[in-house]
Amino acid sequence: MKVFMIGSTGLLGSAAAEELIERGHQVISIALPPLPEGAKFPKQLQIEFGNYLEMDDDKLRSYLKGCDGFIFAAGVDERVEGPYPIYDMYKKYNIDPVERLLKLAKECGVRHAVICGSYFSYFAKTKPEMKLIENHPYIRSRIDQEEVALSFADDDFSVAVLELPYIFGVQKGRKPVWMFLAEQIQSNNFATFYPAGGSTMVTVRQVAQAICGALVHTKGGKCWPIGWDNLSWNELLEIAHQALGYKDRRIINVPKWMFNLGVRSILKQQKEKGIDGGLNLKKLGDIQYSYFYIDKALGSEPLGVEEDDIKAAITASFELCKEIIDGKSEAIGMKGE
Repeated sequence: MKVFMIGSTGLLGSAAAEELIERGHQVISIALPPLPEGAKFPKQLQIEFGNYLEMDDDKLRSYLKGCDGFIFAAGVDERVEGPYPIYDMYKKYNIDPVERLLKLAKECGVRHAVICGSYFSYFAKTKPEMKLIENHPYIRSRIDQEEVALSFADDDFSVAVLELPYIFGVQKGRKPVWMFLAEQIQSNNFATFYPAGGSTMVTVRQVAQAICGALVHTKGGKCWPIGWDNLSWNELLEIAHQALGYKDRRIINVPKWMFNLGVRSILKQQKEKGIDGGLNLKKLGDIQYSYFYIDKALGSEPLGVEEDDIKAAITASFELCKEIIDGKSEAIGMKGE
C-alpha cells in the first residue's frame, strides 16, 4: 500500500512510518524543518519539507494521487495554550485540515484514512454526566473532528479515528509532552503533590501498531478507543520518580477542593497574559480525579496491538525530560503544522 502521511517526523508519525515500512508499505510525507537532532527515520521514508497548510489543493493532490492510504498524525493537543478563544486554534490545526485533506483524498481515489484523535472523545461519549464537551474546548474540538472525519466515510472510503490516550516513548531531539510533569516533580524537594486518579496508557510502538491496523481493518467509519495499561497517577509517579532520580520521593494525594483552589493562580496568570487553555481549569479536577481506563479489547486488540513494556517507555520519557532540564540535550517542541 502506498500511504501519504501528514506528521511523519513527529513522535507518533515517525513510529507509524517505521512500522508501515517494516510491513512492506511505501510512505511519502510532508514535514516542517528542522528534523529533531539525533532522531532516526527509516531510509525508505520519503520526506519533502514544506507547510501543508500553505499549499494549494493542486499541490496536495499531487501527493495523494496514486495513494491507497492517508494518515493524519499532526495537530496540537490540550497542552498547547493560545489566544482566547482557544477553540479557534484547534479548529485551525485539528479540524479544518482533516476536512480539507479527506475531501481531497477521496477525490484522488484514496481508499483508507486514519486520523489520530484523543481518548477524551471516548469519555465524552461514555460519560455524558461529566459534561466534558460543554466544559472543555479541546474535548469539544476533538468530538467535532471525529464528526467531520466520519462524514466522509462510505463503502469505498474507510475512515478510522484513533482515540489515543497518554503515550510514552521518546524521539531524540524532541521534547516529550511530559516535560511539565518532570518540571513539577523537580520543583519541590519534599514530596510530589498530585490528585488521586488514573488513566489508560500506551507506548508509542503500540500507537504505531494501532495506526497500521486501523488502516487495513476499518470498514466504513469507526472510532477506535485505544488503551492497554491502566495505571493510577501514583503508579505513574513512582516510575517517574525513579527515572528522575527521586526513588524515595513521597507522593501526597491532595484533596480535590485543594486542587481546585490551587488552579486559581494559573487561571489568573492566563487572564493576565490573554491566553486560553484547552481544558477548563475550573473543571479540570473532574478529569484528574477520575480513572479514565479503557479495555484493550475495545480497540487495541482488534487492531493487532501487542503487549509492550510501559514501564520502560515511561522511564525513557522521563529520563529524556531530565536530560533536557539539565541542559544535556537539545530538543524542539510541538508544531501545529
